[in-house]
Amino acid sequence: MSLPRYKVTMLALSLSIATAFVGCSSNPSKKDVVDTGPQSSEQSYYNKAMKALDKGQYGDAEKSFQAIDTYYPTGQYAQQAQLEMIYTKFKQKDYEATIAHAERFIRLNPQHPNVDYAYYVRGVANMEQNYDGLMRYTSLKQSHRDTSYLKNAYQNFVDFIRRFPSSQYAVDAAQRMKFIGQELAESEMNAARFNVKRKAYLAAVERSQWVIEHYPQTPQVAEALATMAYGYDKLGDKATSQQYVEILKLNYPNLVKSNGEVNLRAARKEGSFLNRATLGIFGRSEKTGGAVETNESNAQAQDSSENKPSWLNRATFGLLDRPDRQSSGDYANANESLYDGQRTQPQTQTEQTEQPQQQ
Repeated sequence: MSLPRYKVTMLALSLSIATAFVGCSSNPSKKDVVDTGPQSSEQSYYNKAMKALDKGQYGDAEKSFQAIDTYYPTGQYAQQAQLEMIYTKFKQKDYEATIAHAERFIRLNPQHPNVDYAYYVRGVANMEQNYDGLMRYTSLKQSHRDTSYLKNAYQNFVDFIRRFPSSQYAVDAAQRMKFIGQELAESEMNAARFNVKRKAYLAAVERSQWVIEHYPQTPQVAEALATMAYGYDKLGDKATSQQYVEILKLNYPNLVKSNGEVNLRAARKEGSFLNRATLGIFGRSEKTGGAVETNESNAQAQDSSENKPSWLNRATFGLLDRPDRQSSGDYANANESLYDGQRTQPQTQTEQTEQPQQQ
């Protein structure tokens, strides 16, 4: 039984196409690069990389540092090149690679005198990942976003300070932990507010208790105490509720009304729905709170209101009419404030290390 002519034609055409594809795949491309080994000495690679760093040519510096790591893994500049690679990847805003290189250095050189630099930059890179992208230029609160990177950064800094309390980066790391703690506490309280709205009072109490136990030095503690007093009252546990009311009377008397009820509304600090729905571009509300504010917090609040982004700034995602943000507690733009124009913090770690002597 013979096949119809059109089927024979289609079969022959299919076989021809398949043969052509197999032939093309079997022939290597002329563009394939063959590694011919090192093209210069280790010191030449290192000097070339450092010159590229000084000129801001981070791609060229990366190639030279990578060559040292590939061809001279046990050389006299190998560890220094690995440290400089961490800085190079950070300047390229490749934060995942920064973290990977930092963790690799920690794993390979746990006793290196400058290993604290790797621990420190790992936390900074995780912090930067949280603010990377267009969200950096909006006024949307961190509590309305994912906080996974912030949690990683917080744990990185905890590990760093525990291991290197005398490091030159310890003060900055502690300040960053304070800032992150406030962000994470606000995130928990934002969830607590949501639970209060849907009358899930036990969940709201648990969120508030987490803030009190894990972030006791944050401004959100006042609202957490008020939420716990309010939540226990709604759950029918009047005795426990009254205990928290007494604590509020001693520490935050303005959060307790004259009739003994908790003024939960005065304790809340949250943006409007319009602000959240437009990613912080519109409907930005001023911070209001019932907690007793110190002179320092009042000064910070005044400073933040003076530097509040204009409508044009928010509408263009920070591209136009961007105000200066020099607050020591504002690390949303930590990349710029920490590294640009000075390279002091990473470089003091890596460059103050004595250059290896030629053997």
